[in-house]
Amino acid sequence: MAVWLSKNVTKGLIKNHPQSYTGITGGIVQKVALGMLPFYMEIASNRSYAEEWSKAIVCADLDHMKILLGSVSKLAAKQGLGTNGIGYFVDFDDKHHPWSFSNGTTIPPSKVRFHFSTRVHRAISRAVIPFYRQLASNRVFADALAVAIRRKENELVERVVRGLVCTPALKSVSIEEHGIVLLFKYPSSKYSYENLLIRVPN
Repeated sequence: MAVWLSKNVTKGLIKNHPQSYTGITGGIVQKVALGMLPFYMEIASNRSYAEEWSKAIVCADLDHMKILLGSVSKLAAKQGLGTNGIGYFVDFDDKHHPWSFSNGTTIPPSKVRFHFSTRVHRAISRAVIPFYRQLASNRVFADALAVAIRRKENELVERVVRGLVCTPALKSVSIEEHGIVLLFKYPSSKYSYENLLIRVPN
């Protein structure tokens, strides 16, 4: 599906929008993926790092989160960083527009306070690595996904994401806030978690 999406943009079967278009673009999607892929890989492979990250979230220790993020991704560490005690958000500036695109993992609001499962976060990170790797390495694919999101091609976007994020814990893929939200539910936690790539105001 990823190859099909890329080929159809290349052939012009999925039309891209002009540079002045104000929605999500392949450029910002790829920037996010390049910044976040090393982080997700570290979370997935390094338990102690992941545990330290979770503790910093629950304690709302942004300074320590910044240090941890910078140790694996200089690009991500240069961006805006936030936490709500149940997740985190890395906001990548789009220099051409007055907003950013935020990427991160969080429990949906109003479910619990000051809780973040290292086990679930590591599982989500392992699951999304192929998706972010494809975005980071294939600009045509990133452009194609951005076009599909802008056109609100929900079924197409879900098929593409599920072709790369291969876990039964992925319960839904939705187009929201000019981006996408991946909803996960693992048996080890009573809470659902969202991996977000959405537009936010600066």
